[in-house]
This record gives sequence, C-alpha cells and structure tokens, in this order.
Amino acid sequence: MTTPQQQPAAPVASYTSPIPIRRAHLGDALASEWTKIRSVRSTMWTLGVMVLLMTVIGIGLAALVTAVGEPAPTDESVLGLGVFGALTGSICVITLGALTVTSEFGTGMIRTTLTACPSRARVLAAKALVFFVLAFTAALVTVGLVALCQVAMVDGREPTGEEWLLGTVGVSLFIALLGLTSLGVGAVVRHSAGAITIMLGLMLLPLVAGFFMLGSSALQGVSEVLLEYSVPAQLIGVYGEAAGSGPAGWGAVATMLGIAAVALGSGFAAVGARDV
Repeated sequence: MTTPQQQPAAPVASYTSPIPIRRAHLGDALASEWTKIRSVRSTMWTLGVMVLLMTVIGIGLAALVTAVGEPAPTDESVLGLGVFGALTGSICVITLGALTVTSEFGTGMIRTTLTACPSRARVLAAKALVFFVLAFTAALVTVGLVALCQVAMVDGREPTGEEWLLGTVGVSLFIALLGLTSLGVGAVVRHSAGAITIMLGLMLLPLVAGFFMLGSSALQGVSEVLLEYSVPAQLIGVYGEAAGSGPAGWGAVATMLGIAAVALGSGFAAVGARDV
C-alpha cells in the first residue's frame, strides 16, 4: 500500500545504442595510429627532409662523378653512390621513429590512448607497423628514384637484378628497421631527446671509436669489430661492399632485423611493466 507521497516507480525503458558495439581489434589501433602519424607536423618535416637529403646528395654525387669524367669501376655498381644520401637520410628516420612513441609520453596523451585501448602491446604493435610501412614506402620511392637517376647519369656497369633489389628494397628495409630500432629505444626511454641521442650514439660512436683504436695494437681486434659492425659499415654492406669480414648484402639486412627485434622486444617489455 502506498501513501500519496509514495508513488510507484515507473518502469525504466531499455535503451539500445544506434551505434554498433563490437570488440576492438588491431585494425582499430592501426587506424588510430595512422591518423596520429599523418596529422602531426613532425612526420612531414622528418620525411620531407629525408627525401630532400637523399635526393640532393645522391643525384649531386652522380652529377659530380659525371662532371669529373672518370668512368666508374667495372667491378662496382653505380648504385653504391646512394649510400651517402641513405646514411644521411636515415638520421631523419631515426628521429621520426623515436618521436612516434615518445611524443605521447611527453604530452601525456598516452593516458588517453591507453584509456581507449587498454592493451599496451596492441598500441605499441600498431605504432610499429604503421611507422615501418610508412618509413619503408618513403625510403623505397626515394631510393628507387635516386638509383634510376644515378644509372642514367653515370657511365658505368649496368647493375644486375640482385644489385637492383639490394640497392632499392634492401636499403629501404635497412633504413626502416633502423627507425624501428629507434622506436623500440623510445618505448624504453620515454624521452624524445634521450632516445634520439642514444640512437645517434649507437649509430656513430662505434665508427668513431674504431678509428681512434686503429693506432693501438692491443685494441686492433676491438677496432676491427667496431668498424665492421657499425651502422654505416652495415649500410655499405647492403650495397654489396662488405667491411672486412662483416656481413654484406641480405646478411647486413638480417643483422639489422635482429637488432630491431631486440630493441622492439625491450620496448614491449618496458611498456607492459611500467605505469604511465
């Protein structure tokens, strides 16, 4: 029995959302990361500078060799001239790889990202996939264009099919994997300047230290290892010119793949173990 002040509660009508509700998956994370990476200015600047450096240096060297008038060695491919531009452009890819993951930690937007997608492994996997495809595509288009110009401008031996594959696809894979290594380091360090500095040190310090150790007979073995396995030597090896007993060709690409796997694995472990 109810009093005038106590009216029976009206039944609550059920609500059905007009928006389809489904479980989120990796494709959603990929779409989100693609929107992020293409909408920030750092992507345009880093990739734009990479394309500019690789094009200007690569075609400029070809023009210089042509102006000198000396024919290229018959036992070497003309595509080897592209190593100077590729090495310089890889610094831009390293920068973008680090910023892809560290920028969100710096601004605090990573909290929003992980609220929308609590699976941290999925978020990092999406970042890595989107970055790798973007970096590889940009590098492949640029390296391929520069290679065509160099072969057309320089009077030398026509590259073989294997040399074309290594000088374009192999080099682009190497550069993209180097950037992926930077992304993994960024996931561990969570600081843009720190991650970029570490990657530049890993890229250049072994080469510099190896040259300084050449004068010491006691450090001769260490010097050779540092010189043969430094990033510039590995990139030269992709073009087929191995530094001493270091890897060459696809072996150099496989070496960088192993390094990227270790760095990215460390990034997954750090992201899963730490709080934001």
